[in-house]
Amino acid sequence: MKILVINAGSSSVKFTLIETSGETLLAKGLIERINTPKATMRFSNHKGQKIERDISANSYEAAISQACLALADKTTGVIESLSEIEAIGHRVVHGGAVMTAASKLNKSVKQVILDCFSLAPLHNPPNYEGIEACESLFPNVPMVAVFDTAFHQTMPPASYTYAIPLDVAQKNQIRRYGFHGTSHNYVALKAAAALNRRMEDLKLITVHLGNGCSITAVNRGRVEDTSMGMTPLEGLVMGTRCGDIDPAVVFVLRRVGYSLDDVDKMLNKSSGLLGLAGIGSNDMRDLIKAMDEGNPRAKLALDVFVLRIVKYIGAYAAVLNGFDALVFTAGIGENVPCIRSQVCGRLEFLGVTVDAARNKANEMIISQDGASPVVMVVPTNEELMIARETESVLRCQA
Repeated sequence: MKILVINAGSSSVKFTLIETSGETLLAKGLIERINTPKATMRFSNHKGQKIERDISANSYEAAISQACLALADKTTGVIESLSEIEAIGHRVVHGGAVMTAASKLNKSVKQVILDCFSLAPLHNPPNYEGIEACESLFPNVPMVAVFDTAFHQTMPPASYTYAIPLDVAQKNQIRRYGFHGTSHNYVALKAAAALNRRMEDLKLITVHLGNGCSITAVNRGRVEDTSMGMTPLEGLVMGTRCGDIDPAVVFVLRRVGYSLDDVDKMLNKSSGLLGLAGIGSNDMRDLIKAMDEGNPRAKLALDVFVLRIVKYIGAYAAVLNGFDALVFTAGIGENVPCIRSQVCGRLEFLGVTVDAARNKANEMIISQDGASPVVMVVPTNEELMIARETESVLRCQA
């Protein structure tokens, strides 16, 4: 089945065409600066051909139309006709507590996405616009919404409940939802397969370290706890997000003159590694270079980053009452050996070990032979997971 995967952001659309029978990536692309005169598209296919050009994209529908033209182009395209696209899978960030699995899009599912606008104001609205654009362009093609929050909805109440008055929390949907669920699910399944075990027989701690960062405790296929909360702001130190802080910091900032919008922007876009290091970048390569050159703020940023990860892994080891594997993924988790070694070096009391040569080579298993827990590096593939779930939903409903 040829499935088009759409990830519509605030001013961009990522698109991927996957043939699910062999899990083959046929093409992928990114359209940026939608609704501006400077819209651009980058496109590549499985034959190694690449395109980068300026385009006209004054709406999500126009942007996805441009993606379709690229996919069916006579020179660089990978399909002869758009009729070859058999289904479309949409990444949707927030499905609240209602959406516990990927679902075929219909009026009621779309209403849930609308109802969650207040919970994910930066993400759900463009996700929804991407869905409506595809419905206009592909009126007869079945579509599935795959929710970032769905994998985490097996959490027990003790994990997702905040200790505020319960009636207030329930009235306003205030609880932990968790994010990056598609990634955590994918790498947990991949790790289990690599270990020749079923995910239902394993206790896993999955560590997603990218610009956004989160950790999840997976107890025999069910999420026991996860670090992101009601929003993606809670938890680990991230590229520009602060992660866990004392809530009273917000009141202090208000008293010294910051508006709520100022605080929102600060904690989400100017904090984390960017705010701590003060070098104008949150790119891990730049931070490591600055630290190696003796920049004390860069060193502090990385120390805080690593310590937060260690604290969460230690906590989740307790929550799970032991674990079988520690799984690193996403940009930093997959590609920065020194971060993995620093984290694991502080977890030796849990039996965590790292083989230096394997770690440096980014091998899938980087722990020493016979070690328990196993330490792994598993590249994430959210687009493939969305395609898998899209196909599964449609085949079950056929």
